[in-house]
Amino acid sequence: MSKSLNASVAVLLPCYNEEVTIGKVVRDFKAALPDADVYVYDNNSTDRTAEIAAGEGAIVRKEPRQGKGNVIRAMFEDIDADVYVMADGDDTYPADAAPAMVDKVLEGYDMVIGDRLSSTYFQENKRPFHNFGNRLVRGSINGLFHANVTDIMTGYRAFSFTFVKTYPVLSRGFEVETEMTIHSLNNNLRLYEMPIQYRDRPEGSVSKLDTVGDGIKVMGTIFRMIREYKPLPFFGGIGCVLGIIGVVLCGTVTVDFWNTGMVARFPTLIGAVMLVIAGLLLFVTGVVLDVMAKNDRKAFIVESNSFAMLRRG
Repeated sequence: MSKSLNASVAVLLPCYNEEVTIGKVVRDFKAALPDADVYVYDNNSTDRTAEIAAGEGAIVRKEPRQGKGNVIRAMFEDIDADVYVMADGDDTYPADAAPAMVDKVLEGYDMVIGDRLSSTYFQENKRPFHNFGNRLVRGSINGLFHANVTDIMTGYRAFSFTFVKTYPVLSRGFEVETEMTIHSLNNNLRLYEMPIQYRDRPEGSVSKLDTVGDGIKVMGTIFRMIREYKPLPFFGGIGCVLGIIGVVLCGTVTVDFWNTGMVARFPTLIGAVMLVIAGLLLFVTGVVLDVMAKNDRKAFIVESNSFAMLRRG
């Protein structure tokens, strides 16, 4: 018997124009988790998404701020539960995997990731640039955080109460999943990846993703979060490059002076010295920001412990 029978579970379905699939998705999750509350947050749909979801017994709410990140922010703020299961309303994720994901959260994991890439994603997804983007993002984040997460950008996840209430949702759009993963790795949270059987959208259902536009946003999110979470490698690396260039240029001027006894390239010397100074300043900036980032991680741990204790109380 699933442990989820003794815990409150909320199924979160952010939706925008999903009338073709939302009815089936709500029915599937109600069958998989009969005691869970299924929430559909309608993000300014112009079709019958909200009406169909309500007809299937979902709790329907409106979120006027456009973008998946804004919807998730509202969900995390409004809803209280022991376990949260988040999926999309496009019927690409199997609801029958939800009970096992809930059980893993109840075992103590902070976030359970529905891993598409280890199963059927590359066969079912007909958009080659999406596949390339997934590989690029996965390699970048795993390399930086020394991790081994297979599916960075999946929209099928389960969360603990503490994770939901302490996770700061900053992204407004589809890049929010990448932000979640980076946040978890940076704060050394307990992650569990569970392979799921991904399926492509059914006929008549239209993807809201903009391959190029959303890809740029995701890469921008990675760049921003690396700058914030890993400031020493970020600023220190740039500083070292500038410093090395400056030292090399200084060396060429020094060689000329050694051979001729004259400094013939004053502009080069001045530029080289400025590059060395800029490199040192960037490195010092990285050190200072790295200390601040470590203090932020300490504060996050204290805050997470406080929320966990509050929930137990």
